[in-house]
Amino acid sequence: MTFRALTTSSALICLAVPASAQEMNFNRIASFMVAENLPDAEETSAEIIDATADGMTLVYTDSPGGSIGFIDITDPANPVAAGVFMPDGEPTSVAVTGNYALAGVNTSESYTDPSGYLVEIDVTTQEEVGRCDLPGQPDSVGIAPDASFLAVAIENERDEDLGDGRVGQMPGGSVFMVDLTAEGALDCDTARVADITGLADIAPEDPEPEFVSINAENEVVVTLQENNHIVVLSSAGEVLSHFSAGEVTLEGVDTEEEGALAFSDTITVPREPDSITWIDNTHFAMANEGDMDGGSRGWTIFSQDGDVVYESGTSFEHAIIEVGHYPEERSGNKGVEPESVTFDTFGGTPMLFVGAERSSIVGVYDITDPAAPVLSQLLPSGIGPEGYVTIPERNLLVSANETDDAGARAHVMLFEYQEAPATYPHLTSAGMDELTGWGAISGQVMAEDGTIFAVSDSFYGMQPTIFHIDVSQSPARIVDAIRVTREGQPAQLMDMEGIALDGEGGFWIASEGRSDRLVPHAIYHVNGEGGIEDYIALPDDLLAVERRFGFEGITRVDDMLYIAVQREWRDDPDNRAKVLGYNLGTEEWSVIHYPLTDPETGWVGLSEIVAHGEHVYFIERDNQHDSRAVTKQITRVPMSAMDAMVSLGETPAVLEPEQVVDLLPHLTATGGYVLDKVEGLAIAEDGTMWVSTDNDGVDDHSGETMFFAIDPR
Repeated sequence: MTFRALTTSSALICLAVPASAQEMNFNRIASFMVAENLPDAEETSAEIIDATADGMTLVYTDSPGGSIGFIDITDPANPVAAGVFMPDGEPTSVAVTGNYALAGVNTSESYTDPSGYLVEIDVTTQEEVGRCDLPGQPDSVGIAPDASFLAVAIENERDEDLGDGRVGQMPGGSVFMVDLTAEGALDCDTARVADITGLADIAPEDPEPEFVSINAENEVVVTLQENNHIVVLSSAGEVLSHFSAGEVTLEGVDTEEEGALAFSDTITVPREPDSITWIDNTHFAMANEGDMDGGSRGWTIFSQDGDVVYESGTSFEHAIIEVGHYPEERSGNKGVEPESVTFDTFGGTPMLFVGAERSSIVGVYDITDPAAPVLSQLLPSGIGPEGYVTIPERNLLVSANETDDAGARAHVMLFEYQEAPATYPHLTSAGMDELTGWGAISGQVMAEDGTIFAVSDSFYGMQPTIFHIDVSQSPARIVDAIRVTREGQPAQLMDMEGIALDGEGGFWIASEGRSDRLVPHAIYHVNGEGGIEDYIALPDDLLAVERRFGFEGITRVDDMLYIAVQREWRDDPDNRAKVLGYNLGTEEWSVIHYPLTDPETGWVGLSEIVAHGEHVYFIERDNQHDSRAVTKQITRVPMSAMDAMVSLGETPAVLEPEQVVDLLPHLTATGGYVLDKVEGLAIAEDGTMWVSTDNDGVDDHSGETMFFAIDPR
């Protein structure tokens, strides 16, 4: 059997296609790692982003990197690092007019002594051409559509370690405005400050403006997030209207962080909006991220007089739940946390883009009727999307993703509006009778009818689940969630990493042990309803040498169970992982070694094992993301090679695997960076390979799950 797709040019991935090719959809075409502009920086970020008038250069703020970065997107599918400007202070926000970038820079010595300045940069020369002092610590910067003036939210943020982290804490914030010349230069002599104290019901003496947006009539709308208030100003700084952002009652939310997904609670919370954008001259949309007391997990359209035109309620969060991006560890706080809203028109259709910070996803809404928006797509972003810019003249949407950690680095992602099927999501639970959340997909097995069973790992330790997946639909659909139970209760102390059919309607499940958490290494026999009927514990010989990195896959051939151990245990040579055998008839254990690829960085281990035809297949991967990833591959050995397994205590033979598929081209085929945890493999009767990635339950992860097929021809 030969497989195509060993190189990018010949890659054939059967992706989810929920729309016909004649429809227009946004698809990701590229990702830019921010560290390419600052290769020596320990941490970088892309927060607020904008584009030059010609749409060829992106400009973004990088607070931890202390820079304002530039990206050349002349070829948007191949973004190129274009340098940085290093201001004296912390850049907080940027907006571009023509070829000039105007950025707020924070120079505050303390919360009680805030300061900053507005700097103007020539994007071509990357040199400062002007600056104005600001009356405090800047946040959002917005430029009028006619480029006649700009506004800056002077937040003067509170000390969250003082006074229970609540407003008010002086000095209060304000809105700074300054005119621009016909050439786009700052005219600091025209500076004025809008006083917005005394307006909000909450801490009126201490407004903390968060975000500004300016309409075609030069009216400025401002969110006061902590004050849960909205203010509309004239270009002269006069208050035209103001009102409370209000509160929302939500049904069907998860409010407990207990390692399970249960959407059964009802709460009433203030909106506490973050980003806001005009959608016409009398209406604006806002993302209700929340801060001190609120966060309604959705977004709202208001008229500038304070009337609610549309409220998303839980609909946005529920759609995110269905595509596996729900951040369970934020259930007790603000759920998916919509933070960003951006408006523009593509192909004659007015669209709103809503970014969910904690779910790392952006919702695309058709708002032709502002009272009845239609969610048309959910797009995968990098970790912690913060800002967006639209370039409709080039059919581009760009997201800036701020989170940069030991896993994936911070990225800017580019999406193109194109006549093509949508390539995300790859997997969904939409259409089930009950709202079903999912994530952390690990091991897989192909059923005789061509469907797939997959397990979630220990991230949802209070709700271990076998998901039944119909891959004949696009996207693939979860059609059942089989809860694994022990004596009728959710089975705890399990880390399900592998699954095999038992041939009688049930399953064999490999659970990865972790002694420091009292999770045993074991193989569980589970019936078709999810009930644990029996288990196989490790013998003393294996318990004596076990390590945390244990069972990662299981497959059955007649009476033999073969189990892949992820990494070396204490009695294994370097770069040798055990493949264990267990004979269900004789109850005897056996072992052979798999030679792991020598890692360039981090470690390399096994993630899956599948017997198919005359071969046994493995997933071998390193633990690296993005451009640092080197080893992500499917290998195989002849089934006859397993005959060399020996009893425990004897010196194991070493398998000689051959590479079948280099997975790196597949993992970048949809324009994203390489995800580290390729963990699931199921092989159909015709040899089609279904591969999935583990999204770690959206914990310090983008939440993106790739679930794709590789054609064997």
